[in-house]
Amino acid sequence: MIIEPAIRISDVQEYYFSRKLKQIDAMRAEGKQVINLGIGNPDLPPATSVVEKLSEAASKADSHGYQSYIGIPELRKAYADWYGKWYGVELNPAGEILPLIGSKEGIMHISMAFVNPGDTVLVPDPGYPTYMSASKMAGANIVSYKLHEHLGWQPDFTKLEKLDLQKVKIMWINYPNMPTGAKATEAFFKKVIDFGRKHNILICNDNPYSFILNNNPQSILAVEGAKNVAIELNSLSKSHNMAGWRMGMVAGGSEIIQSILKVKSNMDSGVFRPLQVAAAEALTLDQEWFDEVNRHYMNRRTIVWEIMKALGCSFDKNQVGMFIWAKIPTAYHDSEELADAVLEKNNVFITPGTIFGEQGSRYIRISLCSNEEMLKKSLTRIVENKNI
Repeated sequence: MIIEPAIRISDVQEYYFSRKLKQIDAMRAEGKQVINLGIGNPDLPPATSVVEKLSEAASKADSHGYQSYIGIPELRKAYADWYGKWYGVELNPAGEILPLIGSKEGIMHISMAFVNPGDTVLVPDPGYPTYMSASKMAGANIVSYKLHEHLGWQPDFTKLEKLDLQKVKIMWINYPNMPTGAKATEAFFKKVIDFGRKHNILICNDNPYSFILNNNPQSILAVEGAKNVAIELNSLSKSHNMAGWRMGMVAGGSEIIQSILKVKSNMDSGVFRPLQVAAAEALTLDQEWFDEVNRHYMNRRTIVWEIMKALGCSFDKNQVGMFIWAKIPTAYHDSEELADAVLEKNNVFITPGTIFGEQGSRYIRISLCSNEEMLKKSLTRIVENKNI
């Protein structure tokens, strides 16, 4: 007997990296020393004070019960102070901040809270695949809007205005952008807020990369009136080397946050209290912490630039975030062909831009989350075997 799965997952595929990691595991089982340069999984540790705070809190007898769905007050205040200090945004911790078990969770919660079957969602191409998969599971019609390099990887609002926007509920944006590393401008954020207000569209900015190789962290919520039409996801995964801790948040107007809470409170039972206490500590880290982390990424970036050159790729050195996005040579049909060749011939895994949409077909992405030794070893393999 076969139990049929729900229709909502019929168009949703297993996450690309989940499938690829299985292939890499199989290759390693055969004795191949595969180097993974594909995933943005920080290899550097959190601050010592953060780990100590976790240990201290976990040792307390009263730390192990269920927690509030809205997070402990200390964490919400820490998020509010963090936004005030770094982004110049005033948030009320009582109603405008909702801690999450990672911001990826929030993408699904937001989709469930605001999208009815048959509604339309605007998804960037190239863009994070979860925007599309979460929208599909919510029953949305997907409209991909293309980002172009010559426009700085920002939406073409002239083309967007020509679309039928009556049923659009959500527009996903992601700046600093992943996978392209493009930065937003204040003028862009104002334009997208005006677009959302004009067409009654909820603008969702996913903002986990604003502290990586970027001296000017920005938030869409800094735009006047933004909280009426926009929300922002953020996370400690990349900025504080806490990816496995699953500490994220969403911020925006209190009515919007309350709608998301209705979904969230029916799907989890709060975050382990010591994790929240430690996250509050992480949010107090100063510029020196970010400078030290970025020093490692700058050194690694230089080597990745050399890898890209060895592959015959071209790229913009002004990118921010923890990846390098580069255009592939014309000799290859698409980026998946190049990525598969590098994996097969050099035992080095890089990410093809095809997984981010049609606009990524001529691009590849390499993560900065491997140490210099591994990056240099990857460069050596590729230089020594250019027959890829």
